[in-house]
Amino acid sequence: MRFITLAAAGLATLALASAGLAFAQEQRPAHEFGPEHLDEPEGGWSFEGPLGNFDQNALQRGYKVYREVCASCHSMKSMSFRNLGQKGGPFYDPEFPNPNDNPRVKALAADLTIPAIDEETGDEEQVPAKTSDTFPNPFKNPAAARASNGGIAPPDLSVITSAREGGASYIYSLLTGFRDPPAGLTVNGGQHYNVFYPGDTGSQWAGDPRLKPPGGFLAMPPPLKADGQVTFDDGTPSTVKQMSKDVATFLAWAADPKQETRKQMGVGVVIYLLIFAVVVYLSYRRIWAKVEH
Repeated sequence: MRFITLAAAGLATLALASAGLAFAQEQRPAHEFGPEHLDEPEGGWSFEGPLGNFDQNALQRGYKVYREVCASCHSMKSMSFRNLGQKGGPFYDPEFPNPNDNPRVKALAADLTIPAIDEETGDEEQVPAKTSDTFPNPFKNPAAARASNGGIAPPDLSVITSAREGGASYIYSLLTGFRDPPAGLTVNGGQHYNVFYPGDTGSQWAGDPRLKPPGGFLAMPPPLKADGQVTFDDGTPSTVKQMSKDVATFLAWAADPKQETRKQMGVGVVIYLLIFAVVVYLSYRRIWAKVEH
């Protein structure tokens, strides 16, 4: 009888605890936010892990998102158009191993103009870019970049996934993390609330300081505002999450375009070392087999 009573009490306690947990979960978002809890797309990243590789279609979509959305404010001064056609790149074509001969890369470059000096007049003019040219900068100089963005120049995106903790997940989280501020949180003019941005909301939070909202404020407005903002050539639905995933993938490749080559070399080295270890072991056994201990 005592055992039954204790069991019933235990079940009752468990039920109350579960109810309390469910109530607590209803009072907050389904999963934790903040820079220490970055988000990532469903299924993770295809390029992570020792055998990971980049999806070329995703890289092409990501480049298009960068070119049509991000490039209006962010430069990629370390990237040349010919990089797009190198092995493992978004527009690599085995028929044109030399990226400078790749017609698609040539067309992508020619669609944009870069400043040049007319050698006859000395005047500055805009000419079509070549495959050897770097991506054009959206601003003429750092001062113009700061003046156009509230005094803070937008960061260059060439190696942004290597420069930010979390890599591609940081970019994905930031792009999908813009939210309407909760009641009690004041957002100053020119600022935007993002649940994943590393910052401190305490100074602008009127509620319980122990329950201040996660994230922080940044000057950049949501660059990907709605589904369908970019039309993908392969017909992939361009939801905000898909565009964020693809541009994060492209930026991860741009920061380390030789990643796949290194991984393939590493796998080959490991296989060689395993075979070498087996050969050495068998040689050892054969040489010392008849030696008396």
